[in-house]
Amino acid sequence: MGEVKALVCFFKKYYHIKLNFRGVNVEKQKNQTIVDRIWNSFSSITLAVVFFTLISLTSMIGTVIEQNAEPEKNLKVIGKLFGESLAPTLYNIFERLGFMDMYHSWWFVTLLLLFAANLVICSIDRLPKIWKLVKEPINPLSEEHFKGVGIKREIVLRGKTEKVRGVVGTAIKNAGFNFSEAKEANGYQLYSQKGSYSRLGVYITHFSILVILLGAIIGIFFGFKGFLNLPEGAISSVAYYRSGIEQPLGFSIRCDNFLVDFYGGSDMPKAYKSWLTIIKDGKEVIKKTIEVNDPLTYEGITFYQSSYGMVPDAQGIFMLKAISKDGKRETINLKHNESFTIPGTSITGKIINFSPALGMDQTGRPFTYADMMNNPAIYIEFSEGGKQKYAGWLLKRYPETWALPDGHIVEFMDYWGIEYTGLQVRKDPGVWVVYLGCITISIGLFIAFFVSHRRLWVRLIEDKNGTRVTVGATANKNRQAFERKIDKIIALLSKSQGGGK
Repeated sequence: MGEVKALVCFFKKYYHIKLNFRGVNVEKQKNQTIVDRIWNSFSSITLAVVFFTLISLTSMIGTVIEQNAEPEKNLKVIGKLFGESLAPTLYNIFERLGFMDMYHSWWFVTLLLLFAANLVICSIDRLPKIWKLVKEPINPLSEEHFKGVGIKREIVLRGKTEKVRGVVGTAIKNAGFNFSEAKEANGYQLYSQKGSYSRLGVYITHFSILVILLGAIIGIFFGFKGFLNLPEGAISSVAYYRSGIEQPLGFSIRCDNFLVDFYGGSDMPKAYKSWLTIIKDGKEVIKKTIEVNDPLTYEGITFYQSSYGMVPDAQGIFMLKAISKDGKRETINLKHNESFTIPGTSITGKIINFSPALGMDQTGRPFTYADMMNNPAIYIEFSEGGKQKYAGWLLKRYPETWALPDGHIVEFMDYWGIEYTGLQVRKDPGVWVVYLGCITISIGLFIAFFVSHRRLWVRLIEDKNGTRVTVGATANKNRQAFERKIDKIIALLSKSQGGGK
């Protein structure tokens, strides 16, 4: 019965104390200002995880839904994911929520700013304690505290303490530690620490995340992402948002030529290239051939090769090279229904027809199977002295069609001025800030994960058979690696002069 009464008294006392503590907490909460409550809320790691999760999830949606794209593209994507019947409704919902231009939406920018504020307040709230650990000098340990260290090794070396002190000091230095020394009643204590600033690695990481967020926000507010469909020979001083709004470039860009290469006899594009010229103040300042993954950048604006197509109802220029059978050459530019003469002869040719993608049916009749320049061909009639000699199709991709019956060659080089190059135009002044943040975060993560704050104490106590060497150590991370280093020190000491046991 006595034990039961004691137990009841204990619980009464426990709950009374607990109630009092809750009363103190309630009282503290009542005395908090609005600023204090906001600060406490934003110093929560849980809130940081919530913000980070929301940013990650919405970014995934922004990756699936092409930003600033034509409605038809995203309708197809949504239709594949949720069904054709739901696609229009879901598209309208996503558009109203800002997912079609998510990275410029007010709520996404707000999430970034809230996450940044949370990160800053968490760091400031915890920094004083960490800074105290960083700046705290290492001191000798008492015998009682020595027993409580996490890593402990012991060895007895033959020889007097004075002699052993030099051997142990050399071993500690060889392990990379510069130590201090304290005299004790019956011996010495050597102590050292290394990597105290490694505790700041997490703050370097936090800082780098803020730098990356700053770069992203700079890009959002001061950059743009648009497009430009530039026909061959055309010049433009603006790019366009998907909404059709113009974005001045501050200079002009001209497409000098565009070319598509195909794989073998197929219609699968192998590469498409654009020959571009930048014009500033009436002068040509840069010429470059761009292709996929090899863009042109000028004054912070980058032009990426993105797409291509045909200019509606365009009248271009046929570019031919005529070579007579005796080797005379001439490059010829002409329009539809215009005539030319093979050099050194009286044979004339006239372009009668053109097909951007010529094919032959089973009966050998020609037909056009695509609107793009997949297999361009021209039909030319050749005559001499007013009489027709021969006629046929010359295909750009098939040189064997260029040879004429009497040994002359007419090469179909290009039909210039009827295609446009589709350029993606981007300006992101925050990209270098993001790169700086990425470099900094690598340094911070390396310090946070691979560099540890290691503290080492070595006591040298006179023993009846020599000197007792007791090693105590702590490490805030990578403890096993530190233990292996200490074991190596012990192994070296056991083999040193004086031996060990």
